Amino acid sequence: MAFRIYNTLTKSLEEFRSVREGGEVTFYSCGPTVYDDAHIGNFRSFLNADMLRRALELHGMHVRHVMNITDVGHMTEDDAADGGGEDKMAVAGRRIAEAKKSGKLPAGAEIDPSNPYAVAEFYAQRFLEDARHLGLKVAIEEQKHPELMPRPTRCVPQMIALVEQLVARGHAYVASDGVVYFSVQSFPAYGRLSGNTLENLREGEGGRISAEHQAVKRHPADFMLWKPDPTHLMRWPSPWGEGYPGWHLECSAMARMLLGDEIDLHSGGEDNIFPHHECEVAQSCCATGRPHFARVWFHTRHLQVEGEKMSKSKGNFFTARDLFAKGVTPAALRLELTRTHYRTNSNFTMQGLRDCQRMIDRWSAARTAVVARTGGAGDGPFQRALVEFKDAVGDDLNLARAMAALNTAIGEAPAGDATAELAALDAMNSVLGVFERNAALSSAATDDLAAKVEVLLERRRSARAAKDWAESDRVRDELSALGVRIKDGPQGTTWERAV
Repeated sequence: MAFRIYNTLTKSLEEFRSVREGGEVTFYSCGPTVYDDAHIGNFRSFLNADMLRRALELHGMHVRHVMNITDVGHMTEDDAADGGGEDKMAVAGRRIAEAKKSGKLPAGAEIDPSNPYAVAEFYAQRFLEDARHLGLKVAIEEQKHPELMPRPTRCVPQMIALVEQLVARGHAYVASDGVVYFSVQSFPAYGRLSGNTLENLREGEGGRISAEHQAVKRHPADFMLWKPDPTHLMRWPSPWGEGYPGWHLECSAMARMLLGDEIDLHSGGEDNIFPHHECEVAQSCCATGRPHFARVWFHTRHLQVEGEKMSKSKGNFFTARDLFAKGVTPAALRLELTRTHYRTNSNFTMQGLRDCQRMIDRWSAARTAVVARTGGAGDGPFQRALVEFKDAVGDDLNLARAMAALNTAIGEAPAGDATAELAALDAMNSVLGVFERNAALSSAATDDLAAKVEVLLERRRSARAAKDWAESDRVRDELSALGVRIKDGPQGTTWERAV
């Protein structure tokens, strides 16, 4: 049975074939940058990558999946090809310092905000906890094989070696400001992935790079590989001075280190296509001399919430743990974030979560009934559904058609060999990943919600005392977005979850 997937590089559906004939599939995913908790838009991309990996495994392939946890290199203006602005770890440390001063630290955040390594590790562990709750296989495997989720701060020697190789081959140069830049003109295929051309990449991509900064580069689109900076929070010695790597460099070095010079699959959100993935292709191909870095590029489109762009100011911004704290099961969140096709913008809604929960409960009840059965013979509805399910997920990850096959089977009368029926149902769940996650969480996620609610209630009390009714209403809206219902009474304000 063929497995077809859309390739961003070729802009077409292709039959997937591993670079290593008969061998394992090598898969690299751009993971989180740990300067804050990952939000549900981030997790949509991560979960779609996980679903792709699971679908490949259902088709009999062995997948070696690597996902990085970025703990250095990200700047506040990452949408510019060579970055700019302030180190995001510094921003995160300042935010934690402010929370510490006001006594509003998140649960377990007794860390030194001036230590970027501590800040990164705090958020990395929170991400891993959320990812395991949601069933990301790479995060589950990381517990025994931490190399599958590499940290850039632990791979700096590999990055320096890659830059040295690019300089030696004439693909990179040291500019007059001491920064090492990649020369985009040395790679004629630059822009193929994103559809950009060098002619259309205007000086000062994003409009924020100064003319003085651009003047030292051979071409405006040249991007940073290494920046000497003795004042940077996280810095390392290098042949070009003490400094830090460019964001784009990190993934190329780690993917090559763990998966080889040419890999099968690379995934990320669609906002990664340019500049990040375009730059990865250029530096990787120029370092290895191969025509490809990744054969297939898999990108997930954006997530909206209740029909609008997700925004903290609108009160519709959610992290996974926000929703866990409201009583949402990891199973329902996983399904709500993945059931819309990955190449379509998705609209996350609370009603959608409830619909997913009802569907999963129905599937779980059907499984319980199958477990209770014994005997039987021949093919049953779940064995027949598995054939359609497998074909659907192998058709560019068509989860809607796959779920329709499962739902049709559940509506049919029980039949067939009970053991084989259970195996077929569990095979479908090996992609969906919901049965084992269909229970509400407690503990840390609940503690986080309580802390957030208390902060917001204090803001509301202050606003009401100042007769600032507009601010009071805004806070109420934020509480509502968190799934919290409040009630004012003679004894003060009380709250409860309203999932």
